[in-house]
Amino acid sequence: MKSTRVLTAALTLAAALSAGGWAQAQEQITLVSNTYRTGAFAGSGIPIADGMRDFITMINARDGGVNGVKIAFEECETGYDTKKSIECYEQARAKGSVMYLPWSTGATLAAIPRAHIDKMPVMSMAYGLSASANGETFPWIFNPPLTYWDGASIAVRYFADREGGFDKLKGKTIGLVHLDAPYGKEPIPVLDALAKEYGFTLKLYPVAPTEMQNQSSLWLSIRRDRPDWIYLQGWGAMNPTAVREAGRAGFPVDKVLGVWWSGGDDDARPAGPAGKGYKSLSWHQVGTDFPLLQDVIKHVVDKGQSQSPKDKVGDSLYNRGLYQGVLFVEAVRNAQKLTGKKVITAEDMRRGLEALDIPAERWKALGLEGFGAPVKVTCANHNGHNDAFVLDWDGTKWQKGSSWLKPLSEKVQPLIDQAAKDYATQNSGWPKRSEACDQRS
Repeated sequence: MKSTRVLTAALTLAAALSAGGWAQAQEQITLVSNTYRTGAFAGSGIPIADGMRDFITMINARDGGVNGVKIAFEECETGYDTKKSIECYEQARAKGSVMYLPWSTGATLAAIPRAHIDKMPVMSMAYGLSASANGETFPWIFNPPLTYWDGASIAVRYFADREGGFDKLKGKTIGLVHLDAPYGKEPIPVLDALAKEYGFTLKLYPVAPTEMQNQSSLWLSIRRDRPDWIYLQGWGAMNPTAVREAGRAGFPVDKVLGVWWSGGDDDARPAGPAGKGYKSLSWHQVGTDFPLLQDVIKHVVDKGQSQSPKDKVGDSLYNRGLYQGVLFVEAVRNAQKLTGKKVITAEDMRRGLEALDIPAERWKALGLEGFGAPVKVTCANHNGHNDAFVLDWDGTKWQKGSSWLKPLSEKVQPLIDQAAKDYATQNSGWPKRSEACDQRS
């Protein structure tokens, strides 16, 4: 009888494993996230990774996971290398991750065609291919709350406001200082279109990855060219170098506006007093003055379970990682509700992402009142094209420097739709959407 009980237990376990995999047998949901805690971009990658890890750890500790199911969270180190990122993509699939987090535009571009075949949802939060906001063409790719094209249009709106109106942009020069990589080049098409629309000159200043910390000659060229505004699409070590060199070259730092990935505290801090006035776009607040951040400190940081120095909890990029964690957990909740299952699959997760809806009252319920603008994803719109605002560096910390600013959606949306169509045309055999939409049912 004892042997029979042992055999029965073994068969039950085997059935559970074959039916749902090890993760389901253990009643957990797996998430494997790319990170880069090493390499030239580590200064930006570390706080993001810390913020997301701490949020997931807090959800497991405070709530016992999502509806009683814990998140098994792992990092896969890439060093911001696209080849290594794809290896991490395959590892994530093999381990049963319900979502792929590339954390770089290059990695996102490489993953897009794979995701459609593998049925793996990809979340490129406010980065990656702007055209992938079109959910009809890219049903497995999600990039809320903004695209790079939205960001570039918000920057132009901000410059116009400062100049006294869009008509005042005519004859002006806007320079784009950008990493010479897919990420840095992403806003160029929309800036080109807006330059034709409003009559300003767009001047490009690419920075090679090997020259990120050697920009003195580039900023001397900018000083010579005398653009009216600079939009900075930098990352990692490139950002603090740009802010510092702008001051050294005598270019007004308050005329430099960075995209949201150029708005880390350590992007501005190294410039010292010379960095005062530097600006960056953002879509969420900084600091720890939110109940949810206090829970992270209570359940994770104060218990010695965080890899982040306590004085950097609440920094801009730390909160960026936390924001990503919020989107993930909210999508898991959606998927559980839609499917009636506690332990979801990657295909279930796609449905949960397509139902993302975080209005102001939900942010408040999460303990993040005023932290971010409402976010809503639909079957057709996998981004939301939400608002952003400008942060001002006061020499020691970021302060909110503008009201919420809307993208120039009427200019950007047709470009996104055309780019999505072009992508499908250029990639022979690109499948038409066959995935069901819960919003239509």
